[in-house]
Amino acid sequence: MARSKATLHTWLACPGLLGCFLLGFVAGWFTKTTEKTPNSSDVYQNVRQKLVAEMKAENIKQFLRSFTKLPHLAGTEQNLLLAKQIQGQWKEFGLDSAELVHYDVLLSYPNETQPNYVSVIDDQGNEIFNTSLFEPPPQGYENVTDILPPYNAFSAQGVPEADLVYVNYGRTEDFFKLEREMGINCTGKIVIARYGKIFRGNKVKNAILAGAQGIILYSDPADYCAPGVDAYPDGWNLPGGGAQRGNVLNLNGAGDPLTPGYPAKEYAFRYKVHEGVGIPKIPVHPIGYHDAEVLLRAMGGPAAPDSSWKGSLNVSYNIGPGFADNSSTRKARMHIHTNNKITRIYNVIGILRGAVEPDRYIILGGHRDSWVFGGIDPTTGAAVLQEVVRSFGKMKMEGWRPKRTIIFASWDAEEFGLLGSTEWAEENARVLQERAVAYINTDSSIEGNYTLRVDCTPLLYKLVYNLTKEILSPDEGYENKSLYESWLEKDPATENNSYPRINKLGSGSDFEAYFQRLGIASGRVRYTKNRKADKFSNYPVYHTVYETFELVEKFYDPTFKKQLTIAQLRGKLVYELADSQVIPFDCRDYGEALKGYSNRIYKLAKKHEEQLKSYKVSFDPLFSAVVNFSKAAAEFHRRLEQVDKKDPVAVRIINDQLMFIERAFIDPLGLPGRKFYRHVIFAPSSHNKYAGESFPGIYDAMFDIESKADQHEAWEEVKRQISIAAFTVQAAAGTLKEVA
Repeated sequence: MARSKATLHTWLACPGLLGCFLLGFVAGWFTKTTEKTPNSSDVYQNVRQKLVAEMKAENIKQFLRSFTKLPHLAGTEQNLLLAKQIQGQWKEFGLDSAELVHYDVLLSYPNETQPNYVSVIDDQGNEIFNTSLFEPPPQGYENVTDILPPYNAFSAQGVPEADLVYVNYGRTEDFFKLEREMGINCTGKIVIARYGKIFRGNKVKNAILAGAQGIILYSDPADYCAPGVDAYPDGWNLPGGGAQRGNVLNLNGAGDPLTPGYPAKEYAFRYKVHEGVGIPKIPVHPIGYHDAEVLLRAMGGPAAPDSSWKGSLNVSYNIGPGFADNSSTRKARMHIHTNNKITRIYNVIGILRGAVEPDRYIILGGHRDSWVFGGIDPTTGAAVLQEVVRSFGKMKMEGWRPKRTIIFASWDAEEFGLLGSTEWAEENARVLQERAVAYINTDSSIEGNYTLRVDCTPLLYKLVYNLTKEILSPDEGYENKSLYESWLEKDPATENNSYPRINKLGSGSDFEAYFQRLGIASGRVRYTKNRKADKFSNYPVYHTVYETFELVEKFYDPTFKKQLTIAQLRGKLVYELADSQVIPFDCRDYGEALKGYSNRIYKLAKKHEEQLKSYKVSFDPLFSAVVNFSKAAAEFHRRLEQVDKKDPVAVRIINDQLMFIERAFIDPLGLPGRKFYRHVIFAPSSHNKYAGESFPGIYDAMFDIESKADQHEAWEEVKRQISIAAFTVQAAAGTLKEVA
């Protein structure tokens, strides 16, 4: 106590000293408050620029090289090692967390001791021709082990013998042509279809519906070879011994076939394997065009109905059934011994927590598993994801955080039916429905090198257009022009050529559960081929052993600039969605899209004008709902312009309305016969999983309606679907109204 009194006396004895201290403190305080601090918009621009500038083509190249050295099929040790490598790097890059999340799902592998193949047998049952058991490995990969031979995952086992029927692409219309116009019955036959045009699982479903007891799939040079290009390794065309792997499930969004609708965790109830969702009941096998040529050359029966049924092999493309002339007693035999087994898979989930709204999520996800090396699919996407994560991590290490939480995901078992992404969506559905703002997919970043391809919800149109105007085009001849300019010039929209084309979301990649089931605004961007000039299907060596790092480095993207461009665009999309004060969605574009979709479906219906009248079918309620939605969207955006940006509650209310608009198009009952596809405006086509269909409930009700036995019942279903669509659009409009 004595000491503190002494101290006090010292201060009192030195009033000048005390005055100086106070003066200095006050001066310092005011100087501090008047120092120029960067305003939030400056910081925002700065981080935006730094994030994109941080991304390097060389890094993407190194990630691609590293990830494609060995095969990494889902469920294998190598794919788990790759998951752990990615997890470790994400932690190093500075994410708040990076965890492995496992599920036990049904996968499918060839039998190691009994190979799959197709043979031609004589009338004594002797095999006089057998298809190849494996693909000749590419140069430099001859000593790599664990390369599984080409197979179709989830094929039924069996050794069927029958006459062969050529069914073109195996589409619905191809089977209609055979059955209705040519009188060719496929019941009990083995059919052979060429890959291309539609998802392979739809081909198998169509073959089953036609009564076939087996289906052979092959890649015709007309669909998997570009003219004037050499076969790999001298060019990027498919060699004759190459065969496309792929699953042949018809899951319709179910995820793991044994736990539809629920996550495949240890506690899950599982159906028996023979009860699994979408598993085909007939054998399926893929072959290369050298082997297919032998089978097709021997075919008898009528000639191909027209040139659209002819590929470019040196054969006549006769339909069958059966072989011609002196081969007429011969038959085709399939030997399929593929096993389905419950196997553990691993997603990598990385989190960068938001600073302001940590309970609002932006998800950037893409798969890691591949059929063999995955040179293009998926690793041009996985390498881009890695570089995007690294760049976001660098910003975080320098002190920045996004306003909203970003979740990065490396999905497993996409190739087996989008399993990793769907199981995680199922496990977290309740949280995601309440908190997810958007999902951006990061599957392959290139499937060609001609121009940009975008598939997304109409909510993202404006954002995509604006961001592509900020990114330089990597295309030759477009130096110093924007990505938007090269994209617009090369692929203008058909309905309005003053904008580049944007596709509807279908399926075939990991956005499916997020968009089609949960109603989370979604999008995907990648580089693609020339849609008009390039007649080949997909890229020629798709899902073969020839998808290597060298394929990309030599032929598709030697400078890695196209992949860098996609990294920049995907990264910017995530950044804007995570850090903009107001979520950058535009509902007015949804209104315009709905107007176009409703006009299109009405135009289809008008082909049945008499029936529309006699069954009293009216589209007026749908048109009225679309007009109401457009008005509500325009009014909403007028209010958005005037909202007080300094009032966090007012901004949060607007943002919640924006976030939930996609959710408003979800029907909890799902589409008829496809309960996991719940989006009323968009769904994968029932006839081609890869393609998106608008107003799918109405479209499916009207498909081939003239051949339905009970016309009254068929048109009643059309009326029901119109009413569901009208209610849903009207209800969505209601969510945009001013909060009471």
